[in-house]
Amino acid sequence: MAVLVLSGVLVLVVGGCVCVVWAARGGPRWVRAVATATLVLGELLRRERRKSRSLDRSGGSGSGSVD
Repeated sequence: MAVLVLSGVLVLVVGGCVCVVWAARGGPRWVRAVATATLVLGELLRRERRKSRSLDRSGGSGSGSVD
């Protein structure tokens, strides 16, 4: 089941990347919409990752060290 879910995620990621490249070359309107959504989602994920990293460095939970 996990392989099926991960395969689906991989297909969505690759499809989003294809749409970004196609939109850069002047694809149809729906391709530009998917490309925009892909880029926005990627930026949101990057910001969330940076935020969680800064919390880890400032002594927040999830530092991963076990004493």
